[in-house]
Amino acid sequence: MEHNHYFQALADKSIAGETLTRTECQAILHCSDTHLLDLLSATFRVREHFCGRRMHLHMLINAKSGLCPEDCHYCSQSRISTADIERYPMVSMQRLLEQAHVAKQARCRRYCIVISTRGATQREINFIAQAVRRIREEVGIACCCSLGLISEEKAHQLYEAGVEQYNHNINTSEQYYPQICTTHTYQDRIETLQGARRAGLKLCSGAIFGQGESEEDIIDIALALRELEPQSIPVNFLFAIKGTPFEHYKQSLSPNDCLRILCLIRLLNPGQEVRLSAARERYLRSLQPLALYVANSVFVSGYLTEPGEDYHETWQMIADLGFELEEHPINEETTCTPDACS
Repeated sequence: MEHNHYFQALADKSIAGETLTRTECQAILHCSDTHLLDLLSATFRVREHFCGRRMHLHMLINAKSGLCPEDCHYCSQSRISTADIERYPMVSMQRLLEQAHVAKQARCRRYCIVISTRGATQREINFIAQAVRRIREEVGIACCCSLGLISEEKAHQLYEAGVEQYNHNINTSEQYYPQICTTHTYQDRIETLQGARRAGLKLCSGAIFGQGESEEDIIDIALALRELEPQSIPVNFLFAIKGTPFEHYKQSLSPNDCLRILCLIRLLNPGQEVRLSAARERYLRSLQPLALYVANSVFVSGYLTEPGEDYHETWQMIADLGFELEEHPINEETTCTPDACS
């Protein structure tokens, strides 16, 4: 079948809610550079069907830095990292509020509070719950939290405080997981996500690509996310930070590889919020605008310990493409169904 017709047929399957086969997933990842625009055109049809031409921005705060007891090999904040980063305990309430105002000014849809930890203590949960209540009341922006492995009870406390989503990435495939972390398991992460969902929280869960995973791992990740059905899927690429075990992975993915991965994620997760996240600027380079034909969400102004594109530049990219930057009240549904995004 001619390439454009083949990819359009995959788009038809995606829109109809059918799962792509592994062979079809492989075809997406094997798409030649020559036919990449055909793949992007088909994928954009899926994105437009569910999400229109709308874009959402998100910003995070690294509220507790460099103090994690885990050994995640990609992370500059782990206990085995010697990376030259800031290390500090939980920031003040005032700091959380100030950065929430910055996110609101940046026209972000959601503000994410992140701490370096295996799992937040009860004292930390209490403090963050109080902060979220104040942010919702005083700033008027939705909140997401990324606080490590937590119990369903703690997740429910966050839900009661008004946290909208809980972020906990699966990061890689179940098979490859022992190669990126030994202090907790893939299943530990799944159980945290399931507990957060039972507590009433929406889920934000994605992956990091460029960690030495295989093509089969990439497909496994995309299929696992389809099964999990998180409301938001952050697509991160590895910052190979000096002082981490993965410092030797020097951007093995080309910009076109990244676009193929994004298309795979979208075609398997057609109605989700797919977010361009860590290292998007470094990996996609001049092809960043093309990624917006697949993703409908972007992280702005930095990623934990690494800098990122200022939100003003992201505003301009969105405007140049003719997309619409959309802001929502704090309680509005975020899944990109035609009804929710209209």
